[in-house]
Amino acid sequence: MSCSQTGIGLAGFGTVGSGVWKIIERNGGLINSRSQGDVSLAIRKIAVRDLTKTRDVDAPNDLFTTNLMDVVEDPSVDIVVELIGGTTAAFDLVAAALKAQKPVVTGNKALLAERGAELFALSSEMKTSIYFEAAVAGGIPIIKAIQESLIGNQIEDIVGIINGTSNYILQRMTEEGLGYPEALKEAKDLGYAEADETLDVNGWDAAHKAILLGSLAHGFLIDPTDVYVRGIEKVIPLDISFASDLGYVVKLLSFVRLKENGAVEIRTQPSFISKKHILASVNGVFNAVAIKGDGLGESLFYGRGAGQEPTASSVISDLAEAARSIRNADSNRGFLPHRSDGQLVPIAETETSYYIRFSVKDQLGVIADISRILADTGLGISGTHSPVDPDNPDAEFVEMVFLLHSCPFGPLKTALAKVEELDCITARPVVFRIEKL
Repeated sequence: MSCSQTGIGLAGFGTVGSGVWKIIERNGGLINSRSQGDVSLAIRKIAVRDLTKTRDVDAPNDLFTTNLMDVVEDPSVDIVVELIGGTTAAFDLVAAALKAQKPVVTGNKALLAERGAELFALSSEMKTSIYFEAAVAGGIPIIKAIQESLIGNQIEDIVGIINGTSNYILQRMTEEGLGYPEALKEAKDLGYAEADETLDVNGWDAAHKAILLGSLAHGFLIDPTDVYVRGIEKVIPLDISFASDLGYVVKLLSFVRLKENGAVEIRTQPSFISKKHILASVNGVFNAVAIKGDGLGESLFYGRGAGQEPTASSVISDLAEAARSIRNADSNRGFLPHRSDGQLVPIAETETSYYIRFSVKDQLGVIADISRILADTGLGISGTHSPVDPDNPDAEFVEMVFLLHSCPFGPLKTALAKVEELDCITARPVVFRIEKL
């Protein structure tokens, strides 16, 4: 059994795009054999910004173009792969491909999180698929697991380490005592962080992925403006060492949790988790997603969250699915909402215990003043600590740590706003949640 080749148009030929080329060249026959002759992929057009750029693959020159829309308009292209990033040109490209009824494969989590409502509606209207396995957790097949393997489960809980750059930085701060700037520089020098690291370290890369997982698991589109997101920029060695003394490690975690009333809690922020939990051992640029389903129970998906061939592997998986969809009009069309009544839990109503670090002037009454405000707001204090800097024991400004019992975030936020008005406070308090997983 054999089939004609399916033409692929690549928009973007950087790290992932060239990885897609390499895998098709190396394993094209294997893909065809495993699909029993049903999938034969051939790259027919490649859109790039610079035709003169030196590349590490030997692709024929006549495949390249600087006109992005050539990958849609070329009649030999059956499937469009969007790997250019961003939300403007990428949106125009994907929309054009859908209107031309050419399935789309993308790894662009920001595009889908921020403009997915428009694109999924167009996908449904044109009866043309969007596939996006590569948008979350690199080579880990988490999208297909939720859409297909867990289709019979109510997904109760998703907790993930889904940004490798932040995870690497926190690991180096933990293992070597590096400050955040030094750990970030090391990540950049090793190629783990982009020249502009903003989305990685401010939490939004992970948050975009969590939004996609939340939409898939619970059937409704999630507005990014309703999602609570904090990054790792304010983490200092004191936080890391204090967490360790208490039996915790610091990880940038994303949560998607179904509550008893059907609302969904979704958030991303640095958190304390027990050293004994399996996610605490996820280091370097690896990702892990823990899922709990009512039928499955608990399961962990672990692997490389980025990199050329792990991410390209997910793109190839989607290409094989898309190639089949061309010959089967009733096949999967990506994500189609199935709930119109989905609601998010307001961040003010979410509850955990907390670690709070205050930067203060070293003067009498500081602990009493902060404690009074917290108590007046109804918040319980489980401990306080004011570590002394051995290199500067007479410092005028110090860091002070408060540990709080479990409480809703809303009252805490109210209390912290009042604390910030104290004359002794020199910077905005830094808050970490202490998670029980």
